[in-house]
Amino acid sequence: MGLLTFGRFLSRPLPHHRDGPTIFSFQQKLIMEGGGPYTTMAGDSPVLQPALSDEISDDEMAGDSFYSPPATPGRLSRTPSFSYQDDWETFPPLDRLTVFDLLDNLALSQRLEKLQRSLNMQKDKVKQQQEKLKSSSVNAKNRVVGEWKKRVPTADEQLIKYRRRMKDSVERFGKRWNATATVTLREKISFIAGVSNVFISGYLIGAHPELFHIWFSVQLLYFMPIRYYRYHNKGYHYFLADLCYFVNFMCMLSIWVFPQSKRLFIGTFCLTFGNNAIAIAMWRNSMVFHSMDKVVSLFIHIIPPTALHCIVHLTAPEILKERFPAIYAIKFSDPGSPDHFSLLAMMGWATLPYVVWQSAYHLLITVRRSEKIAAGRPTSFTWLRKSYAKTWLGKIVLSLPESLQALAFMMIQYLYAILTMIPCPLWFWSKWASGIFLSGLFILSVHNGATYYIDVFGNRFQKELEALKRDVARWQSSPEGATSPTILPGSDNTAAVETQVLDDSAKDNGGSEKTSLEQIPLLDSPAATSTGSAYNAADPTIRERK
Repeated sequence: MGLLTFGRFLSRPLPHHRDGPTIFSFQQKLIMEGGGPYTTMAGDSPVLQPALSDEISDDEMAGDSFYSPPATPGRLSRTPSFSYQDDWETFPPLDRLTVFDLLDNLALSQRLEKLQRSLNMQKDKVKQQQEKLKSSSVNAKNRVVGEWKKRVPTADEQLIKYRRRMKDSVERFGKRWNATATVTLREKISFIAGVSNVFISGYLIGAHPELFHIWFSVQLLYFMPIRYYRYHNKGYHYFLADLCYFVNFMCMLSIWVFPQSKRLFIGTFCLTFGNNAIAIAMWRNSMVFHSMDKVVSLFIHIIPPTALHCIVHLTAPEILKERFPAIYAIKFSDPGSPDHFSLLAMMGWATLPYVVWQSAYHLLITVRRSEKIAAGRPTSFTWLRKSYAKTWLGKIVLSLPESLQALAFMMIQYLYAILTMIPCPLWFWSKWASGIFLSGLFILSVHNGATYYIDVFGNRFQKELEALKRDVARWQSSPEGATSPTILPGSDNTAAVETQVLDDSAKDNGGSEKTSLEQIPLLDSPAATSTGSAYNAADPTIRERK
């Protein structure tokens, strides 16, 4: 209300005064500088009264000239300083001055500019959102189109995919075929050594049996370091503490260190012809000449009894008396003499070294290496427990508490050793019985080797053929296939490879270049057979399996 009243006051004509210009100057200055607030008094004639009454005295108000109060900082001026001449020319006349002229000095322009800026920012944001939405829609469209293209490949893409799949399958089959059919130099050497070993051993047994123990010792010194190196690299070196290796060590002691000890020889003979020889059937030792591991495993089980057979039954008595006095005394002793050992005496003297071995094995391996065995290091006990877990004997052992399972295993192993010792007097006193027994072990090992060569290799080759056949059949029934190129294994010029199958199929279709997967012949078809012969002729790395 005060502002409106002040506007009405300014719009009314001023009263006449002799010093009009002075009064006008005061009013103009009051308006332009925005002096202290003034209000109208009662009555029709407005009277200007300063807000602070002590600033203008009564005498000054009654004088000839009207007093101009000190100027205060402008409240309605747009500039901090006041220029009378400049503002006089631009300021509207007083009779036209309204409240809007006063409000014009307020910060409306700044607010309008701020509003304009906010509107521009909102406009930019909306534009950015539109562009982002447009780009996201384009990307989504491209992704959908790309997925659709992946799901529905073209004929060329199907051709490339089929070629790559078939090439990988044939190359994988070719590598396995070559790995099976082509042996390495080491395997060739092992094969030659195994066959030569059989030949030399047979010759020494027939011509010079008194020298066979030397041949046995030389081979043992050669094979044992190889066995230790291989087993240590594989983590199987705890198997080197088994009874068979201990029996070979006893043979060396009886032949070279204590040839005059009768009790040592009897214990060695019973364990050699008993537990160690029967292990060929239990552990399925096989005569596989190209495998060094299998040759060594068969050697440590069959050569020691063969060496003792040559010493006891095939060596001349005069040589035997001079070189092996303990064996000569036992063999040519009378039935009632102390040197003539019975079955119980043989079992008793064989039990003593067996107990020594079993105690050392339990303390050094089962107890002291229990953490490593629990972590997965294999031993003969863990292998037998896993292999015979489904048998009635394995179920009995596994049903016991874990602390008693090792003790039960040792007792079962000892009973097994005693049972294998029962025919040992027959093997010692009868040359023919001992020879038949060793011949049976040799034939069993050959049978196991033949089973390995025929069944294992044959089944592996058959599985490879069946896998390739299933792969081709799967591609035949696949809806993705449109063409049927065939890639030679190991060939680099895959783009130029076109088989006769494609040509025949194209002729059957009336010269059409495209061929369906249904026209690919299976491996047992005549076309596949002819193609396979072409492969053998084209690629010399693939050898025919005899």
